[in-house]
Amino acid sequence: MPDLIEITDRADPRLADYRDLRDVQLRASLEVEHGLFLAEGEKVVRRAAAAGFAARSYLMAPRWVDTLADVTSASNAPVYVLAEELVEQVVGFHVHRGALASFARKPLPSVDEVLDGTRSVLVLEDLVDHTNVGAVFRSGAALGFDAVLLAPRCADPLYRRSVKVGMGAVFSTPWTRLPDWHSGLVDLSTRGFTTVALTLAPDAVPIEQAVAGVGRLALVLGSEGHGLSQRWESSADRRAVIPMAAGIDSLNVAAASAVACYVAARR
Repeated sequence: MPDLIEITDRADPRLADYRDLRDVQLRASLEVEHGLFLAEGEKVVRRAAAAGFAARSYLMAPRWVDTLADVTSASNAPVYVLAEELVEQVVGFHVHRGALASFARKPLPSVDEVLDGTRSVLVLEDLVDHTNVGAVFRSGAALGFDAVLLAPRCADPLYRRSVKVGMGAVFSTPWTRLPDWHSGLVDLSTRGFTTVALTLAPDAVPIEQAVAGVGRLALVLGSEGHGLSQRWESSADRRAVIPMAAGIDSLNVAAASAVACYVAARR
């Protein structure tokens, strides 16, 4: 059984993994530097543990101790129990799901490992919003995509907001970062994937047409602002658009990914 440790001082150094969760820049650098990530809420904590991530510690209000006892009892990590108002003071916001856990990251696999046996992969270029990254992972997992590849400057899929919005899809979906942005799509084409870029380029065809007859598919999504870089847009094998009405020319990348994944899964 793990140690149940009641903490009454928000400055307790054992709570370092959980401080200042609203400071995105600080947390992003701290978590990568120390090789950790946070899971928020019972379902996400359970999914992280089930995926084999090693817990560093758990932090929860008293009412969650029994609910998550089966998870915490399977780990040697300490369980820090705090009054709900103290949890809020430590993390910087109201944790209405009542439970957090700090897990150790695993080394990222190679591109070869991620693509082994893969038929459909999502490729993300410079998505900087953690919420969008989590939503894309969730759409891909729900609609049958096998893996995700990220350009070097994409937001961290293991950041708390990404994990929460994605409902832990990042734990079950193989993913890694491309080592070389410049030749990323060319390399995928060489590996036998048809790269289909979502874009408003003049030669873009409806997404249904672009994915028709494709065997191994790499569906490429660009950043929230200007979309795909000229390099990636031009080096994709095909360019696709989601046809729209009423003068609207585009969707948020999270919504666009869901639509495109749905169409691609039925190709």
